[in-house]
Amino acid sequence: MAAAYLDHSRPLAFAHRGGAAHHLENSWPAFEHAAGLGYAYLETDARSTADGALLAFHDASLDRATDGTGQVSKMTYRQVRAARVGGIEPIPLIEDLLGSLKDLRFNIDLKDAGTVEPLVGALRRTGAWDRVCVTSFSGKRLLRAQRMLDRPICLAVTPAAIAAVRYAGSPGRAIAAQLVRSGARCAQVPKTIATRGFIRRSHELGLQVHVWTLNTRAEIECALDLGADGVMTDNVLLLREILTERGQWHPRAEASGTPRGGEVDLSA
Repeated sequence: MAAAYLDHSRPLAFAHRGGAAHHLENSWPAFEHAAGLGYAYLETDARSTADGALLAFHDASLDRATDGTGQVSKMTYRQVRAARVGGIEPIPLIEDLLGSLKDLRFNIDLKDAGTVEPLVGALRRTGAWDRVCVTSFSGKRLLRAQRMLDRPICLAVTPAAIAAVRYAGSPGRAIAAQLVRSGARCAQVPKTIATRGFIRRSHELGLQVHVWTLNTRAEIECALDLGADGVMTDNVLLLREILTERGQWHPRAEASGTPRGGEVDLSA
């Protein structure tokens, strides 16, 4: 069931882009580092190529994060896979991450309209339904993913629902409650929205609240003190340290799966 994704002891600790404060963002070393620290949850982004490959990559273009150039959605996977993150690391495929890091859970942010079908295919092939939460800044994209999926998975609420919970008007609350009944399980929001009132109203609707992207001790401790159910951070060492100090560090029970075991041969 969709709620299985969230059955880990709280607060949930998310390695944002794998833990970008320590390794190149959305790279295999970042994800493997977070896994080695005991993180149960990895946050990543999804971008689609022109021929339907689903990449763990944030930007619309290759220019900032890699040694390549060009719009990802207008390039084939053969063209994109030559690029290296930071000039060093290949861009992972979402399906390879799901297939290789089999005991980890992934928070996947759908960044463009072409990501929905490839994600459905990847979930069907890997069977990772209970290890994925899907989120997006596009409510339309989220609802489309929900319609296309073969079975319930964890979904973050739409931006419209976040606004409804934030302002607590009766029509808005009704909309938010309807989304919860249809499968939404969490609200993922920046610290400016994650007030004590927002968290309380979300909990009343049965929603967990995950706050992003917190990289200082003050930000992390404030969110935890307000009752946040999860924290996303680039600084995975700091978050683990704080949670350990508070007696709230809950590493995953065991590590299984072979890193990069399912990775496509990029030299082919």
